[in-house]
Amino acid sequence: MDAAYRRQHTGDVLVRVLATGTFDLLHPGHIHYLSEAKKFGDELYVIVARESMIRHKPRPIVPDGQRLEMVSSLKIVDKALLGSESDIFDPIMQIKPDIIALGYDQGFDSDKLEKDLHSRGFDCKVVRIESSHNCSLCGSGKIVKKVLERYQE
Repeated sequence: MDAAYRRQHTGDVLVRVLATGTFDLLHPGHIHYLSEAKKFGDELYVIVARESMIRHKPRPIVPDGQRLEMVSSLKIVDKALLGSESDIFDPIMQIKPDIIALGYDQGFDSDKLEKDLHSRGFDCKVVRIESSHNCSLCGSGKIVKKVLERYQE
Protein backbone atom coordinates (compact mmCIF):
# COMPACT_ATOMS: atom_id res chain seq x y z
CA MET A 1 0.00 0.00 0.00
CA ASP A 2 1.66 3.25 -1.04
CA ALA A 3 1.66 6.45 1.02
CA ALA A 4 -0.76 8.34 -1.23
CA TYR A 5 -3.34 5.52 -1.07
CA ARG A 6 -3.04 5.27 2.69
CA ARG A 7 -3.48 9.02 3.24
CA GLN A 8 -6.43 9.10 0.86
CA HIS A 9 -8.24 6.31 2.67
CA THR A 10 -7.31 6.98 6.29
CA GLY A 11 -7.23 10.76 6.48
CA ASP A 12 -4.07 12.56 7.41
CA VAL A 13 -2.16 9.60 8.85
CA LEU A 14 1.54 9.94 8.10
CA VAL A 15 3.37 6.90 6.81
CA ARG A 16 6.67 6.44 8.66
CA VAL A 17 9.50 4.81 6.73
CA LEU A 18 12.63 3.46 8.37
CA ALA A 19 16.00 3.04 6.64
CA THR A 20 19.13 1.68 8.27
CA GLY A 21 22.81 1.57 7.51
CA THR A 22 26.37 2.29 8.53
CA PHE A 23 26.68 5.46 6.43
CA ASP A 24 30.45 5.57 6.67
CA LEU A 25 31.93 8.03 4.20
CA LEU A 26 28.61 9.39 2.95
CA HIS A 27 28.31 9.08 -0.84
CA PRO A 28 25.72 9.34 -3.68
CA GLY A 29 24.67 5.70 -3.21
CA HIS A 30 23.48 6.55 0.30
CA ILE A 31 21.53 9.53 -1.01
CA HIS A 32 19.90 7.36 -3.66
CA TYR A 33 18.90 4.72 -1.08
CA LEU A 34 17.41 7.28 1.28
CA SER A 35 15.62 9.13 -1.53
CA GLU A 36 14.07 5.91 -2.79
CA ALA A 37 13.08 4.91 0.76
CA LYS A 38 11.38 8.27 1.35
CA LYS A 39 9.12 7.64 -1.67
CA PHE A 40 7.33 4.95 0.37
CA GLY A 41 6.00 7.40 2.92
CA ASP A 42 5.88 10.82 4.49
CA GLU A 43 8.48 10.66 7.26
CA LEU A 44 11.92 9.12 6.86
CA TYR A 45 13.61 7.85 10.00
CA VAL A 46 17.14 6.53 9.74
CA ILE A 47 18.99 4.26 12.15
CA VAL A 48 22.75 4.71 11.95
CA ALA A 49 24.42 1.47 13.02
CA ARG A 50 26.78 1.64 15.95
CA GLU A 51 30.34 0.53 15.30
CA SER A 52 30.02 -2.05 18.09
CA MET A 53 27.21 -3.81 16.22
CA ILE A 54 28.82 -3.96 12.75
CA ARG A 55 30.08 -7.47 12.08
CA HIS A 56 29.44 -8.02 8.38
CA LYS A 57 32.07 -5.62 7.01
CA PRO A 58 35.09 -3.60 8.17
CA ARG A 59 34.49 -1.21 11.05
CA PRO A 60 33.58 2.31 9.95
CA ILE A 61 36.28 4.96 9.73
CA VAL A 62 34.02 7.76 10.92
CA PRO A 63 32.88 7.58 14.59
CA ASP A 64 29.22 6.90 15.49
CA GLY A 65 28.39 10.47 16.48
CA GLN A 66 29.85 12.01 13.33
CA ARG A 67 28.00 9.55 11.07
CA LEU A 68 24.79 10.39 12.93
CA GLU A 69 25.45 14.11 12.49
CA MET A 70 26.04 13.69 8.74
CA VAL A 71 22.87 11.66 8.19
CA SER A 72 20.83 14.00 10.40
CA SER A 73 21.90 16.96 8.29
CA LEU A 74 20.43 15.53 5.08
CA LYS A 75 17.31 17.37 3.96
CA ILE A 76 15.52 14.14 3.05
CA VAL A 77 15.92 12.70 6.58
CA ASP A 78 13.25 13.68 9.11
CA LYS A 79 14.93 12.02 12.10
CA ALA A 80 18.11 10.01 12.55
CA LEU A 81 19.26 8.11 15.61
CA LEU A 82 21.98 5.69 16.59
CA GLY A 83 21.11 2.03 16.70
CA SER A 84 21.10 -0.08 19.83
CA GLU A 85 24.26 -1.58 21.26
CA SER A 86 22.50 -4.83 22.11
CA ASP A 87 19.27 -5.45 20.14
CA ILE A 88 18.60 -4.18 16.62
CA PHE A 89 14.87 -4.20 17.38
CA ASP A 90 15.09 -1.68 20.27
CA PRO A 91 15.08 1.49 18.12
CA ILE A 92 12.33 0.02 15.95
CA MET A 93 10.13 -0.13 19.07
CA GLN A 94 10.78 3.57 19.58
CA ILE A 95 10.19 4.59 15.95
CA LYS A 96 7.18 2.36 15.21
CA PRO A 97 7.63 2.41 11.41
CA ASP A 98 4.96 1.47 8.91
CA ILE A 99 7.59 0.42 6.37
CA ILE A 100 11.21 -0.67 6.66
CA ALA A 101 13.18 -0.04 3.48
CA LEU A 102 16.24 -2.20 2.89
CA GLY A 103 18.99 -1.23 0.48
CA TYR A 104 19.64 -3.36 -2.58
CA ASP A 105 22.85 -4.70 -1.05
CA GLN A 106 21.83 -5.09 2.58
CA GLY A 107 22.18 -8.68 3.74
CA PHE A 108 18.81 -9.03 5.45
CA ASP A 109 16.32 -11.62 4.20
CA SER A 110 13.20 -9.45 3.72
CA ASP A 111 10.69 -12.23 4.40
CA LYS A 112 12.49 -13.46 7.52
CA LEU A 113 12.86 -9.93 8.86
CA GLU A 114 9.17 -9.25 8.32
CA LYS A 115 8.26 -12.48 10.15
CA ASP A 116 10.64 -11.61 13.02
CA LEU A 117 9.07 -8.17 13.27
CA HIS A 118 5.53 -9.57 13.31
CA SER A 119 6.48 -12.11 15.99
CA ARG A 120 7.65 -9.19 18.14
CA GLY A 121 4.36 -7.37 17.63
CA PHE A 122 5.37 -4.93 14.90
CA ASP A 123 2.84 -4.29 12.16
CA CYS A 124 5.11 -3.08 9.40
CA LYS A 125 6.01 -4.03 5.88
CA VAL A 126 9.57 -4.70 4.70
CA VAL A 127 10.48 -3.53 1.19
CA ARG A 128 13.74 -3.72 -0.71
CA ILE A 129 15.08 -0.84 -2.78
CA GLU A 130 16.07 -2.75 -5.90
CA SER A 131 17.89 0.02 -7.71
CA SER A 132 21.34 1.35 -6.99
CA HIS A 133 23.21 4.49 -7.95
CA ASN A 134 26.05 3.36 -10.16
CA CYS A 135 29.07 5.58 -9.87
CA SER A 136 32.75 4.87 -9.45
CA LEU A 137 32.75 6.03 -5.82
CA CYS A 138 29.33 4.80 -4.64
CA GLY A 139 30.59 2.69 -1.78
CA SER A 140 32.70 3.41 1.27
CA GLY A 141 35.05 0.57 0.30
CA LYS A 142 35.51 2.08 -3.17
CA ILE A 143 36.31 5.46 -1.63
CA VAL A 144 38.87 3.95 0.75
CA LYS A 145 40.47 2.03 -2.13
CA LYS A 146 40.73 5.19 -4.25
CA VAL A 147 42.27 7.18 -1.38
CA LEU A 148 44.84 4.41 -0.76
CA GLU A 149 45.69 4.26 -4.46
CA ARG A 150 46.16 8.00 -4.65
CA TYR A 151 48.34 8.33 -1.56
CA GLN A 152 50.44 5.21 -2.07
CA GLU A 153 51.73 6.41 -5.45
